[in-house]
Amino acid sequence: MMQVCLNGARGAGDGAVVPLSPGALAESAAEAVAAGASDVHVHIKSPCGQDTWSARAVAATVVEIRSRVCVPVGVAGGSWADPAPAARLERVRSWEVLPDHASVNWHEPGAEEIAAALLERGIGVEACIRSGTDAAERFTASPLAPHVLRVRAEVTDPSADTAEGSARALLAELGDALPQALGSARAGRYPHRPVLLHGAEGGAWPVLRLAGRLGLATRTGLADTLVLPDGERAVSNARLVAEGLAQYRRSLRSGQGSASAPARVARP
Repeated sequence: MMQVCLNGARGAGDGAVVPLSPGALAESAAEAVAAGASDVHVHIKSPCGQDTWSARAVAATVVEIRSRVCVPVGVAGGSWADPAPAARLERVRSWEVLPDHASVNWHEPGAEEIAAALLERGIGVEACIRSGTDAAERFTASPLAPHVLRVRAEVTDPSADTAEGSARALLAELGDALPQALGSARAGRYPHRPVLLHGAEGGAWPVLRLAGRLGLATRTGLADTLVLPDGERAVSNARLVAEGLAQYRRSLRSGQGSASAPARVARP
């Protein structure tokens, strides 16, 4: 699976190519899906460009994107949308238009309560396990872990030189989900769920290629990087998706035969 994250925490200061309004996001999503993306992830923005989970903004954006694409549409969730977990809970309960899935940052306060509220409403939960946090430990101990849609392993190391090592360390924290690829015989401790692995900034492309070699789902988009592998400025999400798929397929072919790791985490 190649997910596209259309905008992330970026704003107008990051350039005109970053879509913010519902119309611009829908147009960008349609182009990205035409380029090969099979899942859309979006940060919902208020009219002033701030992240929000307000029912009106979620409905406007999700409806607009769905009018242009026929793939799952997910929304980003975190303290940036509202620092108070109780307020985010109320937002989820107020939604009239439901996204297909929503991300939950497992290192943040209130993560389990928000995940439970999403699941109660029939919304898939993308468990975001971010490097440099205690999210992996908290997630493996969570009673909600068996019920999430997928695990998104997010590598925050921005260095092209060290991001792959950071990614392998994060996967190891997640219970040796890929024992052969990681050189370990230990079985994983957490539930059987798909893993989506991705990086950010300078680490975005090395981690995407690693995901290809390991046969894991991944993502790209202007949320993660503003440049192509050769350093050229990306002009659109569609361009990143096209290049991401090319890099992923090459890496996948190179990894076949050298790593037989499954694209799912091991059963406990």
